Amino acid sequence: MAGKLRAAKLLLVSNVPGVLRDKNDPTTRIPRLTPAEAKAQIAAGVIQGGMIPKVEESLAMLDEGIDAIHIVGLTPDSSILAEALEPGSHGTVFAKG
Repeated sequence: MAGKLRAAKLLLVSNVPGVLRDKNDPTTRIPRLTPAEAKAQIAAGVIQGGMIPKVEESLAMLDEGIDAIHIVGLTPDSSILAEALEPGSHGTVFAKG
């Protein structure tokens, strides 16, 4: 739907604060990933489990023309508004190049 509406941003809310280098450590959040970096992290086994479909969906949305996709957690210390205003500040943002 976001692609058809030509949305500038899409925020995906998850139970984690973004893409993590270590799925058990929220302090390892990766603030920003390009499509190439995301694919490399999947291939290396850094991105795993249920995060893979979220990342793949994010990359597909970039291909549909959305400028930025954010994965952000719905936790007491997260701020969806802050992430929208400052990409990568509270989640993981995917953007081309």
